[in-house]
Amino acid sequence: MQIPFRASAGPSLGVEWELALVDAQSGDLVSRAEEVLERLDAAEPPHRVHRELLLNTVELVSDVCETTAQAMADLDESMRRVRVVTDDLGIELYSAGMHPFASWQDQLVTDADRYATLIDRTQWWGRQMMIFGVHVHVGLTDRDRVLPVLNSLLRYYPHLQALSASSPYYDGHDTGYASNRALLFQQLPTAGLPFQFQKWAEYEAYARDMTVTGVIDVLNEIRWDIRPSPSLGTIEVRVCDAMATFEEVAAVTALTHCLIVDLDTRLAAGELLPTLPPWHHQENKWRSARYGMDAIIVLDEDNHEVLVTDDLLRVCERLVPVAERLGCEQELSGIARIISDGAGYERQRALTRAAGGDLSTVVNVSAAELRASHNRRQQ
Repeated sequence: MQIPFRASAGPSLGVEWELALVDAQSGDLVSRAEEVLERLDAAEPPHRVHRELLLNTVELVSDVCETTAQAMADLDESMRRVRVVTDDLGIELYSAGMHPFASWQDQLVTDADRYATLIDRTQWWGRQMMIFGVHVHVGLTDRDRVLPVLNSLLRYYPHLQALSASSPYYDGHDTGYASNRALLFQQLPTAGLPFQFQKWAEYEAYARDMTVTGVIDVLNEIRWDIRPSPSLGTIEVRVCDAMATFEEVAAVTALTHCLIVDLDTRLAAGELLPTLPPWHHQENKWRSARYGMDAIIVLDEDNHEVLVTDDLLRVCERLVPVAERLGCEQELSGIARIISDGAGYERQRALTRAAGGDLSTVVNVSAAELRASHNRRQQ
């Protein structure tokens, strides 16, 4: 099975942002994506807002961009158009890794064969997927560098997960995790951490085996947290929970862009990129999902450990020249603000304590945060 890789012309960038639709009064999820999309479909010009598995979700998708600022401008315009519709329908937009109190039994599945097949196969786990993420695509120019870059990028998995973690609550309960979404999503077939293949032919052999045995029908049913996207010529990073503000999404997008471009540049120059064994990646994922910004992560194959926020500051300082080249130094500086202000899960727990355990406060305040950050972009 041959998988052609449509190489990008340069380090392009694309962002996908999944948003929850909630009732403006109660804050509960509403399955009204079809109403929203029908109104958008009737408008001009064409939009870049997509359907997702559940009818409580819409996904904003940027065009192929060169910079983080361009991608955010695309998402800004899409959200503006969505809000014209949702405000009229009494729907608010909510951005976090999971909804804190909605009941999974009440959620409706989008009417599409591929989604019906997924639910039929995955049953209870599939119906639990009230999850929302941010996916970042970065273009690569050489197919043979894709997997080595992906393998080395896994070392920064816990950094991205800790920064974006915003799903401590599920079904009205505090799960004890910073990102419950991360561990729930990996219950789907082919989801979770990727295999660390060295050669493109190994990836092709895996995809062939998955197809022949009926595990997948199409390539994008390989749902790894970080995966090649051959038809787009990118590495797609799917680690992150959805975040409450444009500033957070921009900061994590810039960091992802810089990390991949840095690794690809170093590999192209002949450097052997550092990697970790799979067991360390498994542990780092669990630690960052559990402890978020307080995670002590395994740093290298010699088992040195470090607080993830300390390493984040070091990594961002090292990446400043890359950010300057990519025009995202301002957005990258937002990583330090997330560390100082608190990630989404930290802010949600603080809100809940202040509200005496009322989880509707989390939805209302987080939705207001999103609206305020969007309004700032209009000024």
